[in-house]
Amino acid sequence: MSDPDATHDLLIVGGGMVGALCAAACADKGLRIAVIEPRAPMLDWPEGSRDLRVCALSRASQRILQRLGVWERILALGASPYREMRVWTGKGDSVHFDGRALGEPDLGHIVENRVIQRALWEHLSAHTEVELITPARITEFTHETGLTHLGLDDGRQLQGRLLVGSDGRDSQVRALAGIETYGWDYDQRAIVATVRPEHDHQETAWQRFLPSGPLALLPLRDGACSLVWSTTEQHAETLLGLAPAAFSEALTEASEGRLGRLVLEGERAAFALRLQHAKRYVQPGLALIGDAAHAIHPLAGQGVNLGFLDAAELAAALDLARARGRAINGCWTLRHYERARRGDNLAMLAAMDGFKRLFGNTNPLLARLRGLGLSATDHLPALKRAFIARALGLGDDLPPLARP
Repeated sequence: MSDPDATHDLLIVGGGMVGALCAAACADKGLRIAVIEPRAPMLDWPEGSRDLRVCALSRASQRILQRLGVWERILALGASPYREMRVWTGKGDSVHFDGRALGEPDLGHIVENRVIQRALWEHLSAHTEVELITPARITEFTHETGLTHLGLDDGRQLQGRLLVGSDGRDSQVRALAGIETYGWDYDQRAIVATVRPEHDHQETAWQRFLPSGPLALLPLRDGACSLVWSTTEQHAETLLGLAPAAFSEALTEASEGRLGRLVLEGERAAFALRLQHAKRYVQPGLALIGDAAHAIHPLAGQGVNLGFLDAAELAAALDLARARGRAINGCWTLRHYERARRGDNLAMLAAMDGFKRLFGNTNPLLARLRGLGLSATDHLPALKRAFIARALGLGDDLPPLARP
């Protein structure tokens, strides 16, 4: 039952991919939803342009998007399947993953961030119960008597039953709520760019672990690759300062020429890397999702997939609460969401941090052990299938929107 004193049932701060998906998952359920986003999303772009930021969407994320009715639009705007993954070190140790080992047509899809956000915003614009407020920033919020009062920088005042913080790693909602985080900087930056390989990428994701950080080449549908090169701050500065031809040469050498000569196309950008986890995801009238709750190293491309599972699990918790006559902003509902997601997210953060530290360590003994580990994995079909199943999101502990 909606509160007549509330202007909205859900106030979602942050209309990026995760926030927009959360709104889509909660739409058509009799809830009044506001999405507040400081930057109006790009809903059109010049032909041939690119978004340097891409996602490696898992099968679980694909299922969520399919059930929300936006996957076909994403495919039309541009999505690139990757069917295999090849991982190697500079010592010749390697492992090869192939979706066909599980009877799957692919391991996932590489999609530009702007494509996902555009498809979701187009979907939301057709829902009369969803109000898209942009550009707008929150300036304050208070929670009392079961309602959250939200102030915007344009002077507008909103009242809602549940505030959802999906406003990224530097979440203002989390800060205003006084929720602390723990974590650490990696003293690394990820350089992102588009490169053109000399040889066919074979719809394969290529990743080399270097002592300074992983280098990933993700296949795009026009034959190019999206580059994510994580390295030290100093090395990143050097790489960003190189002329395009020199950068292309350094990248080709770092990738050991697996795809032949790599040529930079367009601009480069970089962003700092850190691990961060909120000490709690919820408090009365508030839930954090996506990067507002957890930030992860990009070496496995799991960040947005975890955020989508957060959004789907929160939507499921709201459905369950309404079915049982519980308040959508009450402790029972919010703790149900937190219990479902916190452990899974913590396990993934720990795993990615462990991989980063293991492959970034130059100790000769560790180098030999990780080489043996890669080789063993490559020769143990059951272990490889387990890795593939985890990456695809084929587990049983998924929210309803993501289940097979």
